[in-house]
Amino acid sequence: MAFWRRFLQREETDPVAACAVLDVGTEFAKALVLEIDGAHSGVVRGMGKRRQGLSHMQSGTVADIAAVVDNCQVALQEAEEMAGFRSTQVVIGIAGELVKGFTTSHDQERKRPDQPITDHELQRLIDAVQREALHDAERAITWETGLPNVDIRLVHAAVTGATIDGYAVTNPVGFQGRHVRLSIFNAFAPLVHLGALQSVASQLDLELLAIVAEPYAVARCLGGDQIQGAGALFIDVGGGTTDVALVRAGGVESTRMFALGGRAFTKSLADRLELPFARAEELKVDFAKGVPVDRAQEVADIVAEDVAVWSAGIELVLEEFGRDALLPGRIYLCGGGSRLPHIPAALRDTSFAKHLPFARPPSIDTIEPHQVEAIDDATGLLVDVQDIPPLGLAYQAIEMAAPEAPLDAALRKVLRVMRV
Repeated sequence: MAFWRRFLQREETDPVAACAVLDVGTEFAKALVLEIDGAHSGVVRGMGKRRQGLSHMQSGTVADIAAVVDNCQVALQEAEEMAGFRSTQVVIGIAGELVKGFTTSHDQERKRPDQPITDHELQRLIDAVQREALHDAERAITWETGLPNVDIRLVHAAVTGATIDGYAVTNPVGFQGRHVRLSIFNAFAPLVHLGALQSVASQLDLELLAIVAEPYAVARCLGGDQIQGAGALFIDVGGGTTDVALVRAGGVESTRMFALGGRAFTKSLADRLELPFARAEELKVDFAKGVPVDRAQEVADIVAEDVAVWSAGIELVLEEFGRDALLPGRIYLCGGGSRLPHIPAALRDTSFAKHLPFARPPSIDTIEPHQVEAIDDATGLLVDVQDIPPLGLAYQAIEMAAPEAPLDAALRKVLRVMRV
């Protein structure tokens, strides 16, 4: 994985003064150009977007590399012209049903608890976590595709927590204790999917700093002690997929994606109302905005039926998330599809939470762009719920420019040896 090795080989002192962000979505290719300063913050100086063709993307994955490159090029040029400069580095988001993100926790009982933990011992523990995570991801993707020996790759990894005898630490080295627990979030994807995004960056003549699982980026873009402590669920209703992330115990615990998003709603309207796809998309967008539309009752009934199917998919994901513990009592929505009034209504319906492991019915909120931490929008154009995913990716770029924590440095060393 050349892009990952290139990122790992960057020196901690290398400044990232400017960075581009690409959200390669099913409906739109969106680009941001931002400046990053040394104070863990950034300013968006330019933004651009280009609508994707119907055959360019399939359920969040690249189906036509050349066409997607062209769309990204247009979006980037628009952002660069607005910013007045060009970045040579890029962070790209990845989505799709076969992108698997989950936190793996590994417990180790030390035979000599009176001895301080060494760098070497910590790296052995990280290595054990990563190999277990890779095995789990291979098994899950093999089962879903029905294909043996699917070649998968690590998208990105981050340490989400470490404890010694139940005591939380940010750097275990030097501590004594018997029971060590380390938790690492990993996102994996099939090589064919990851390789397509690498090709996009290469053909755009950009250095690929990282590919980041979009639900992880969305879940990380909101801070605050309440979210970190109490946890939350993040649901991004995109054009081709719906991405769900679970934040619990202060870190991203799991992410899931399923292939049902705004394009499916549009297609249903086009088929049942016998309309061209473009006209059906306009009708859906106007309906979501509350603008009076023709055949309003028919549109409402069709959308309601499709959202019922969507809601059933969310329930399946949340059932899986809630197998071991209660689900957090707060749900955050974003993505263009979340503008449909039936989406939040379905989540607020009393029957939705009835059969799920919530302590009480969850509160439903929409993420607004101004809530994204550490980012100032100098363009004034990032005002919509569909702007949250690219802003989440921009936040990841800012985090990568910050000084590296000791645990992340140890993880980087292990990944360099594993070359996953």
